[in-house]
Amino acid sequence: MTQFQLGFNTSTIRPASLMDKIRIAGEAGYSAIELWNDDLAAYEEQGGSLADVKNALADQGLSVPTVIALHGWLNTTGAEHQQAVEEAKRRMAQAAAVGATYIISSPPREVADLQLGGENYRELLELGRDFGVKPAMEFLGFVDGVNKVKHAWEVIRAADHPDSSIVLDPFHLYRGGGEIDDMRGIPADKIAVFHFNDAPAHPAREEQTDADRVYPGDGILELGQMLAILEAAGYNGVISLELFNPTYWEEDPGEVARIGLEKMKAVIAG
Repeated sequence: MTQFQLGFNTSTIRPASLMDKIRIAGEAGYSAIELWNDDLAAYEEQGGSLADVKNALADQGLSVPTVIALHGWLNTTGAEHQQAVEEAKRRMAQAAAVGATYIISSPPREVADLQLGGENYRELLELGRDFGVKPAMEFLGFVDGVNKVKHAWEVIRAADHPDSSIVLDPFHLYRGGGEIDDMRGIPADKIAVFHFNDAPAHPAREEQTDADRVYPGDGILELGQMLAILEAAGYNGVISLELFNPTYWEEDPGEVARIGLEKMKAVIAG
């Protein structure tokens, strides 16, 4: 399984500065990096420019598969929805400025109207064409509504748009009570990114949060089977280490990035 590009989600070393995150990812040997809108906004507020960010990415040879994330768009109407759309425009502009291909579009925490979500997702996709960045539909295992692959795919189906795509994630697949087979049948060109992580045996599945994620291979998930499905589908995009573990945040960020890459490679090789 050597067809994948290995990426680094900067949530894995969240306390580090934006420029340090970029440097660390490049020095560790990743080829791609996922950035967060909040980090980009904070950097600008501190007097930096997104042109500087793009130059730093180029210096490290890093592509940007995604920027994270759009919120509040899926289950809203009227003035609330328009406010979410205006915020989406700002975030899409940031993503485009750093050369991102996709911007991750997150679901709400509550149970959602998936047909409305599809209509609103289509609106985002059309808007993305104006900015040159593609919104990618995400499911989150710990929310009440869009917590499985099938829910995200229903939004995609309702949107009926050629630019639609899905974010796949082992932790969210497990946390939402989904099955690995839910990944089967998704065309490779509809997968924006595959977030790479693992889940521990404890606490219980229903009690786990993002903070419980562990390095790939250190948990109980059948990552090899998931990778085989991606490989069979012909996916050759980015597999990105995405962790939110506070224990790792307290460690040397360069070491966390290095160890994470080693563990990714070991799981892929296995």
